[in-house]
Amino acid sequence: MASTLLNGNSSSKPFELAFPMPRAPTTHIHIQLTNSATSLLLFLTSSTTDSSGESAPMGSLVYAMPNSSTPTQPLSTTLYTQSYTLDFTTRLAKLLARKLAKPVYVGNSISFASAGMGGTVEEEMEGFRRVVEVVLGVVKKRDQEVSAREVEDVKI
Repeated sequence: MASTLLNGNSSSKPFELAFPMPRAPTTHIHIQLTNSATSLLLFLTSSTTDSSGESAPMGSLVYAMPNSSTPTQPLSTTLYTQSYTLDFTTRLAKLLARKLAKPVYVGNSISFASAGMGGTVEEEMEGFRRVVEVVLGVVKKRDQEVSAREVEDVKI
């Protein structure tokens, strides 16, 4: 029997995970990812063991999509701006749109202030690389699971 599809793809169910920030093991980056056939929706925030119960302020929200005329230069627009998260969010949205070849929405309220050295450029770049690794890994794994289920459904 075929599986139920939501928005054309059974992997549309939100996926959540958290991992420690590089150089700051008491600070975690939290990810909520919704991967549909037509787009990726990603929300990021951070928390420390000291901030239990506190909610992070809303960060920036950016939409990026592949550019058919210049594939290495994705297009993006800011939907909601918070200056302290805008650059990170825009870079992440453009990179994911280019690597995944589909539109991406990225909401980000990660704060690197509680990182080991207080949020240096190096810490932010390490965090950026880690987020990209995790997101691309999750998307690849979920896409493989969906493909395997579709093959199973065809056999039935």
